[in-house]
Amino acid sequence: MGNVTPIGAPRPRVLEFFAGIGLAKMGLEQAGFSVAWANDYEEDKKAMYVAEHGDNHPFALGDVANVTVDQLPRDAALAWASSPCTDLSLAGNRAGFAGAQSGTFWQFIRLMDDLKDDRPEVVVLENVVGLATSHGGDDLTAAIRAFNKLGYSVDVLALDARRWLPQSRPRLFLVGAQNPPEDCPDPNSELRPDWLQSFFGDPTLDTHRAALPAPPIPKTDGLDEVVEPMKPGDARWWDAERTKKFVSSLSKVQAERIAELKRGDSATYRTAYRRTRNGVAVWEVRADAVSGCLRTARGGSSKQAVVKLGGPGKKLQVRWMTPKEYAALMGAPDYDLSGARTNQALFGFGDAVAVPAVKWLGENYLLPLLRGELGVRTSTVEDALGEAVSNG
Repeated sequence: MGNVTPIGAPRPRVLEFFAGIGLAKMGLEQAGFSVAWANDYEEDKKAMYVAEHGDNHPFALGDVANVTVDQLPRDAALAWASSPCTDLSLAGNRAGFAGAQSGTFWQFIRLMDDLKDDRPEVVVLENVVGLATSHGGDDLTAAIRAFNKLGYSVDVLALDARRWLPQSRPRLFLVGAQNPPEDCPDPNSELRPDWLQSFFGDPTLDTHRAALPAPPIPKTDGLDEVVEPMKPGDARWWDAERTKKFVSSLSKVQAERIAELKRGDSATYRTAYRRTRNGVAVWEVRADAVSGCLRTARGGSSKQAVVKLGGPGKKLQVRWMTPKEYAALMGAPDYDLSGARTNQALFGFGDAVAVPAVKWLGENYLLPLLRGELGVRTSTVEDALGEAVSNG
């Protein structure tokens, strides 16, 4: 087994794959890490990354398939990969790891393999929860097995950003450890729900369940606090005709709900998505004061609208959500948007990971794991896999 990072060591260094606009970097560095190298293939995302974080470490712009091991620092303690989710998302084509974009995961594995004895002690793969069901679970199994072959035992956790932010954004986190803690099964776990348990029960996989504190309870409101103040006459509010079409597309139940909120003495906010039901485009408004999952702005149907209801005049007003609101809902309210185009910003945030989810994982799992504070399993990965094979 590798050496456990001493408690007094400098901030552990990170390799950040598929870095996007740098929200994983933000959360990791808030937790006590230091990103030493990053990669992404989109120029627009790198431009936002550099505008926010500066240009103080190497950033490999381009296809990860073109990255070679000699470009990577050899002293990293953690490798983080938020690999593209297009082929794994419930809203995607479900091609899985065989897809052109999500298949880049294997390039990450290639580079970890090429690092040999210098590979980081801990690796993290962040992706959509659809990874757990992609190809009947075969894709997640393949990911765990790939990490196992590199000497990592794997934990699998599900975290929703709404535990910290008024946005429903469930994500899956695979934590691979060369020095894993003892397995601590947790019945009725908030972090490892029932639909993940089959992976821990597979005797051909080396897995562990670290003993972790419970995350905050999910939020049921808070949208009002992140909505960008906007005067009633602001040109970004939709005109009367467009607003009328919006209202006319609502179901009877939703129309009644909206009418009730509209009668309120104080203004409140909801978010809405445009969806296709029975071949007809309709708007659906969330019942709670929490945003739906932010998505990349490819076409109007993937963008969220903000609905303002009640207050003086008992009005209903609708507009598109702004980049500043996207940033706040991702846990980066002060993100530098000065040089970003609207769609550039919406795409960047919609394709990212929420900052406080990363920070929580870093503070409560990754840093304690590296410091040996979670304990260390007595058997090695090779021992565990050998026992599984011998037991059939």
